[in-house]
This record gives sequence, C-alpha cells and structure tokens, in this order.
Amino acid sequence: MNKESIQEALKAVKYPGFSRDIVSFGLIRSIEVVDGKAAINVAVATSDHSIPAKIRDDIENTVSTLEGIKEVAVNISVTASKQPAAASTEPKAARIDGVKHVIAVASGKGGVGKSTFAVNLAGALSKILEKDGKKVGLMDCDIYGPSIPLMFGVKGRPFVEGDSLIPLENHGVKVMSMGFLIDDNAPVVWRGPMIMKTIQQFIQNVKWGELEIIVIDLPPGTGDAQLSLVQNVELSGALLVTTPQPAATQVAIRGAKMLEKTNVPILGVAENMSYFVDPQGNRTHIFGEGGGQQTALELSTQLLGQIPLDQEIRHGGDLGTPISIGQPDSIAGKEFHKMANAVLEQLQ
Repeated sequence: MNKESIQEALKAVKYPGFSRDIVSFGLIRSIEVVDGKAAINVAVATSDHSIPAKIRDDIENTVSTLEGIKEVAVNISVTASKQPAAASTEPKAARIDGVKHVIAVASGKGGVGKSTFAVNLAGALSKILEKDGKKVGLMDCDIYGPSIPLMFGVKGRPFVEGDSLIPLENHGVKVMSMGFLIDDNAPVVWRGPMIMKTIQQFIQNVKWGELEIIVIDLPPGTGDAQLSLVQNVELSGALLVTTPQPAATQVAIRGAKMLEKTNVPILGVAENMSYFVDPQGNRTHIFGEGGGQQTALELSTQLLGQIPLDQEIRHGGDLGTPISIGQPDSIAGKEFHKMANAVLEQLQ
C-alpha cells in the first residue's frame, strides 16, 4: 500500500454538507505509510467544530479498510473561518458573454418532470420576450439523460466556429445539449471530472450571442454537475420543481439547501403533476395535495404555480413542441406563462 493508493481512496470522503471530496478541495497536506501505519495530515478552515471530527472519522473508516493498513493516524489542523473550506477554494463564478440572466431549474430527485418544466418555461419566456425582440437560451446539463433535444424538437450537430460551438435553434430558442454530441442510443458513462469539464465547456465555449435569459436544466440531486455549475457561472437564481407528495418535497428542500449554501437565490417552487382534471371538470389530487406550498414555506419563497397532470404536456414533448408554445391558452399553457411572468418580475 502506497500513499497514491490512499489518496485515491480518500476521494470517497466528502466534505460535510458538500458533494465534493476532501482531495479535490485540497485539504490533504501529506500522506506517509510506514510498516502498515498510515499518517495523514489534513488542513481545514472552519469555525464549525463538528466538521474536523467528521472528516477524521471518515478518513479513519475509509483508510482502515485498505489492504495492508494496520493503523491510521489523522492529524487535522484547523483555521478559524466563517466560511466552509469549500468557499476559500472555489473559483469565482463568471458571467456568460452577452447573457443578462442565467437561471437553473433543479429538483432533489428524478421523475418529477424537471426537464418538461424547463422546456416549457423556456418556451413561455421566449413567447413573452419575443415582442420586445429579446431571445432565450436553453442549456441541457442533464448529462446522463439529455431529453431536451426530443422535447424541443431539435436535431443535428452544433456548428463549430473557431473554439466555440454554435447552439441549435427551434421555436425561437437557442439550445445546447449533450444529446447533440452523442449518438441517440449511446450511454454516457462518465465520472465526475468529465461531467464538470463538459459543463465548463457549455458555459465557456458556446457562442450564445445576445440573450435576455438562459434556462439551465440540471440533473436531479446535488452532485458534481450542480456544484460545477454554481462554481463556473453566476446564477441569477434557481427554481425548484417538485410533485405534491412528501417523498418529493423533502428531497426538493434538500436540493434547495445546497443551492443556498452556494449563495444562489431561490426564485420559487413549481409544483408539477398537481392534479388531474376529468372530462367533467372535476379535480383529483392523485399525488396528494399541498406539498409545493409547504416546500415554498419552508424555503421562505413563493409557490410559482401548479401544473396539472395533462397528457397534452406529454404529447407536446413527444412531438417536440412544448405545450407552452403549441397550446399557450390551455390550462397548463397558461400556468407556464404565469410562472414565466413571475420569474421575469423577480429578475427585473
């Protein structure tokens, strides 16, 4: 067992409250291995006394399981700080040239219709802003499951201009997605660093032009993609998408807390699949009721709207024409436009 193997193993130890590991944060100062005894020196900047103890325990538990290790000694030097160690090591977020606002659409878990919400929000924003000659962009950062090309009816490969990619366009919205860069049935089997690099390229090496706003569809959860995004681009805010049941709302709150830790304002909560309207006009709350409102209250933000469970939303996505564009006067279409106006009011 050598120190390189130990350092590789320590990449599994996360900084408490973050999805990044202590190695990538640069906390490991030295590793020594002599006769099966590992001595690890760590430097942490924090005023929270529980963090060094948690890191020490996690290091000991991780390294002690390695073959050939008989004893683990962890020495942690602590420097008082009002910010977590992550804050002192993160690069400063930058603005995207020519883009006035960048907002992220996030969810704590998958299956809540986040991507469907993102495409319809972008479509509604485009319809509202086009009368003023302003344009909207849509960035698909759901690397593992890029569904935006299908739902927005965009096919093909981006053009290359120098070192930059030129986004494709449909319905008046400029779109960039991993789905344009891989074959339709090709899986994306990538580790964190590759995901983070791709998101950096989407931000730094795509020629978006003059846009009023870019909507970013994030993957579910609080992993490398989310952290890379907030590190590399200055966000005007984020929207949380949830469904009414507690299993979704609890995880949505957890995702919002991660964004708050990185100083991203929460613009509001959108409740998807809120109710079903039968042919007689009666509403049935299939997934429960009130979860979106409760989530908004706990996050001290507003409930932007409630989207019904409507097969026309799915149908529009399958055909590549979001309901906010194809049927803006439908119940769901009006709700998306109402939420888009609420977002614009906050940004202004």
